[in-house]
Amino acid sequence: MITIIQQKRDMDNNDLTEKQKALVDTIVSTGCSIVEAAEKAGYSTKISRESARVSASRTLRLPKVQKYMMECVSRTIGLGAVVASNKLVHLSNNAKSEYVQLEASKDILDRVGLRTPDKVNHQVVGDIKINIDLT
Repeated sequence: MITIIQQKRDMDNNDLTEKQKALVDTIVSTGCSIVEAAEKAGYSTKISRESARVSASRTLRLPKVQKYMMECVSRTIGLGAVVASNKLVHLSNNAKSEYVQLEASKDILDRVGLRTPDKVNHQVVGDIKINIDLT
């Protein structure tokens, strides 16, 4: 199943040129500016850096390039989520501060849907009579 998905993704990405892939990969992996990514991806800067920026900006607006960028970003975020969840579990078990352990435990429970309610509403059924005699 994974190989079929991988092959489909590879077929979709075959429409991209090596420069387009390099541009997206550079931006996603380093978070650098469009100009820096354009230079690293091989876009011509002979005329000016501005022309490389314009060319890279146009490339990034192409639907197939945007699709590839979203796939790369999703993959990166997914990997980051694994690291973050492991960090929360580690803090919950091993933090020196009990407060940090408690907060990490609360975050874990919140993320799996076991959150404490924000408000508790108590309803009392029946008649209540209060007499105060001030004499």
